[in-house]
Amino acid sequence: MPVFAEFADEQMFVSVRYMVEADASPGLLSRLLQPFAKRDISPDRMWSARTGSSVHAEIAVEQLEPDLLRRIEGNLHQVVGVISVVTIIPHSLALAAE
Repeated sequence: MPVFAEFADEQMFVSVRYMVEADASPGLLSRLLQPFAKRDISPDRMWSARTGSSVHAEIAVEQLEPDLLRRIEGNLHQVVGVISVVTIIPHSLALAAE
């Protein structure tokens, strides 16, 4: 069962951070934002840094509907040049520590 399943019944929102590693290329950052834009979501934070031929980007949304969490993750995996996507849900880390 997914960690965020408990939220679906309560219609709550979750905070999420997507950590993306990708090949550096023109237009990469706008392509990473497309999964959010097409759902009319403005990320709360975006940070990126280039190291050689790769880019590390972090995109954070403070209040995301739980059912969109994995859909957006899947969309990020499909962006041309993306090597990896790690999804961090801070609340789930707190639950694991209890």
